[in-house]
Amino acid sequence: MNKNTNVKEFEKQVKNKFNVYNSLFLNLPFRKVSNIGMLIPLLHRVCKKGLDAGKDPEEIIELFFTKHTSRESEEHKIDFMLRTIQYVERQIVLFDSVEDAAFSDIQRDGNRLSLSDFIHLTKNRKTEDNITEKLSTFSARVVFTAHPTQFYPPSILDIMDKLRLYITENDISNIDLSLQQLGMTSFINSQKPTPLDEAKNIIYFLRNVYYDAVGDLYNYIKQSIGINQFDNTDIIKLGFWPGGDRDGNPFVTSDITMAVADELRMSLMKCYYYDIKDLEQKMTFREVNGIITELRESIYPTLFDSTKIVDYKHILNQLNEVKETIINKYNSLYLEDLDCFIDKVNIFKNHFAVLDIRQDHSVHKLTIEAVLKQENLITNNLDELKKEELISILLEKELKLKPDEFDEDIIKDTIKTISLLKSIQEKNGEEGSNRYIISNSEDIYSILFVYALFRWCGWEKTELTYDIIPLFESMEGMRNSGKIMQSLFDIPEYRSHVNKRMNKQTMMLGFSDGTKDGGYLRANWSIFETKENLSAVCDQYDIKALFFDGRGGPPARGGGKSHQFYASQSQEIANHEIQLTIQGQTITSKYGTKEQFAYNFEQLLTAGLSNSVFKEENSISIESRQMIENLANISFDKYDSLKKHPMFIPYLENKSTLKYYGQANIGSRPTKRGNKKKLELKDLRAISFVGSWSQLSQNVPGYFGIGTAIQTLINEGKLNELKELFKKVPFFKTLILNSMMSLSKSNFALTSYIAKDKEYKDFWNILLKEYELSKEMVLLISDYKILMEEEPVTRSSIEVREKIVLPLQVIQQYALQKIEQNSSYKTTYEKIVRRSLYGNINASRNSA
Repeated sequence: MNKNTNVKEFEKQVKNKFNVYNSLFLNLPFRKVSNIGMLIPLLHRVCKKGLDAGKDPEEIIELFFTKHTSRESEEHKIDFMLRTIQYVERQIVLFDSVEDAAFSDIQRDGNRLSLSDFIHLTKNRKTEDNITEKLSTFSARVVFTAHPTQFYPPSILDIMDKLRLYITENDISNIDLSLQQLGMTSFINSQKPTPLDEAKNIIYFLRNVYYDAVGDLYNYIKQSIGINQFDNTDIIKLGFWPGGDRDGNPFVTSDITMAVADELRMSLMKCYYYDIKDLEQKMTFREVNGIITELRESIYPTLFDSTKIVDYKHILNQLNEVKETIINKYNSLYLEDLDCFIDKVNIFKNHFAVLDIRQDHSVHKLTIEAVLKQENLITNNLDELKKEELISILLEKELKLKPDEFDEDIIKDTIKTISLLKSIQEKNGEEGSNRYIISNSEDIYSILFVYALFRWCGWEKTELTYDIIPLFESMEGMRNSGKIMQSLFDIPEYRSHVNKRMNKQTMMLGFSDGTKDGGYLRANWSIFETKENLSAVCDQYDIKALFFDGRGGPPARGGGKSHQFYASQSQEIANHEIQLTIQGQTITSKYGTKEQFAYNFEQLLTAGLSNSVFKEENSISIESRQMIENLANISFDKYDSLKKHPMFIPYLENKSTLKYYGQANIGSRPTKRGNKKKLELKDLRAISFVGSWSQLSQNVPGYFGIGTAIQTLINEGKLNELKELFKKVPFFKTLILNSMMSLSKSNFALTSYIAKDKEYKDFWNILLKEYELSKEMVLLISDYKILMEEEPVTRSSIEVREKIVLPLQVIQQYALQKIEQNSSYKTTYEKIVRRSLYGNINASRNSA
């Protein structure tokens, strides 16, 4: 499907349908919100016209109330704004549902190849055998996180699921009923969710979407390859962070981790149970029905009792016995259904998704110091030991740690967590949890501390069935990563451990904190170079390098077009497996339905394959590398000067919604690390950092510095070289296209009133100038007339979403102005700001 056809299909299937259903929705009478739906289109026009005329949000909202409503008291105005927010939130849900329902018809970015198309293409290139071999060992792993950027509770997701079906069928009557239900169903958590609540919200998708979607996709892969005996069930991997990621979240304890592991296994058994019931109804044959019934009865207790376990191997043995009988005696009836179920059991086993454990390096250091103090090996801190002495203790000292022997809670829980991981593996299998990730890894001790803690918590060296994964996320960490891994591989004990882990070393790269630290262009180019360097180091030691990308929703956190990103990696970067985090709105926007999951996961696979087939096309010449390096350095200097500006942190604290992220009941994790009263950038969570810029419609981390960098090289007479760089280097083009998305979602007119603020006007003008320059420069080197010219469907979707949410954005800024004026209704205006976070983030679908 070409781009023009895609756009026409989008107009027909999405915009037109949304307008019809939205008119129906706006006329529905909801409790306490009568007539507000009728006023929202008018409010949008007043907001748009006012911003275009340079008016500030306070002027716009007051003008609306004066001219178009009879509401005079501030209480009535506040009530109207709160009800408007509720309406806009539900308009966004409606648009999400309409767009998702049309997904298969639109085939967004339909110029991409399916797996079948890709395999057909390789036949013509005579590389089919290489691709088949690659698929037999390749895998893609998506790891679901629980970061607070997704606000649809399960009740709303269920309504969306029904709406998608009714919209597909044009069932107006049921659409009407669903919209009424939507209007009366709460979006808001009455209290902050616990980590277990967050885990259950993601498990909702595992049960209702991914269980069947993975089975269908695996079957499709087998059919596409055309090999009957294809058995790479690791080609599709699911990972899970809720309940395992304790970095900066004191509410994730060892008990929570165990509870989530149990919940994953029991939820999987429920899926198995219903599949077995389905088979039982179909396979009513004497010699197999008894086996299936017995299997169903044996699994039933495991659905609700965490102490009851049925090993997946037993399930497979029973199913294979049924299969053999069906083939030999019952004409292979329903064999396809049985094979699909067997595939799912082979894929999910007892775990459903791999529960990753993550903790910050500083916590491990604190724990090691406490242990060595107790053992009288140090008096105060680790600096008392020479490097060789400390390494010797970590590798050779035999200790047995008991949590209760320590006073500090975080130390107790760290020891308890590592000790109980054996229990998780005993219940859910090794794949239930076999990855331990260390945030802020900046030296060899990041890994060696964890290696020692495993040994001292009851794990024998020969039985340490965990991958220890450093997370390099700062500029310094990435610069030193090659030397760090080289030093580790030179240690015989650690090299032996890697050998036992199938001679693979996984290394995680943090896009979010990398961008916060180094700016968009510098961070992405540093990650690219770091991957090349680490690949070379691992090759030197004959180790397979695996890269795990910590990517958020928006380009500023490594999001954007994942397929283009992975397809553009150079041939110097190891390409054995794609691993990335999926979080927040990205879960529902890209993996929220079976169709979306299949499409986007398939694109990850073809991206990895294309990187193998089209290696030469992704190679970057020395001259091009030097140019990207120059751009990265110039953009870093520009971004670094912004970070060091005295108004940088005050602007976020006083002019954005930053402080309100922590006040809203949207996630269990605090918005910053530590308990310091004074806010420091290094302690600030990337989610709240990037999200706050998004709420301002400024999206600074997604482009700041790019305009200055490009202009500098153009002033040196390199415009033609930059245009060639955009056309010929896929990686650079992908960075610019993703940056265009950030620019497209920016609207400085919303905050133009800050230009009159004596304290912040100069800082705001710095942001505006770089925004305008970046927009001008990316259009110049791309030869585009408009941003995202090559992505008309995505651009159209953004335009509709920005239109829907505009009244909410203006209301949010109005409330911030009132808070700054110390209104007597300040507490209520703060409530408006908190409530507006939800709709803004959900409308963007990848804002944080």
